[in-house]
Amino acid sequence: MSLKLQLTNDMKAAMKAGEKHRLGVIRLINAAIKQREVDERIELDDAAVLAVLEKMVKQRKDSVSQFEAANREDLAVIEREEILVIDQYLPAKLGEAEIVAAIQAAIAETGAASPADIGKLMGALKPRLAGQADMGLVSKLVKQQLAG
Repeated sequence: MSLKLQLTNDMKAAMKAGEKHRLGVIRLINAAIKQREVDERIELDDAAVLAVLEKMVKQRKDSVSQFEAANREDLAVIEREEILVIDQYLPAKLGEAEIVAAIQAAIAETGAASPADIGKLMGALKPRLAGQADMGLVSKLVKQQLAG
């Protein structure tokens, strides 16, 4: 089942169950997906939908940190609850050891040997690890691996 179909089914289930918060978040997700489809005049596949979801989680994490800095815990709680709903549609995150193993496999495939090859290596890793790892952490680990 595609991710968009799963979202539609979950939206219907949330309506029937009267889960207003969950319904609202799923509607936000569907709106973000539809907006990207309209803007780019394409039909999003599951990988592109995952990218939209990751972007939404990142935006909410940024909002949480800003709300906490402004001493608005009430708003930070709402954002954290939205993150929990969005996370249900993202694949399980890989551990650091699994990310390092993927990096080493990519190094062997691409022949990357120095920090100058970071771009080539990240280009190979991004499609593989999309949705499964924080790309900031992946970048940091790539730099460590290539630095020696």
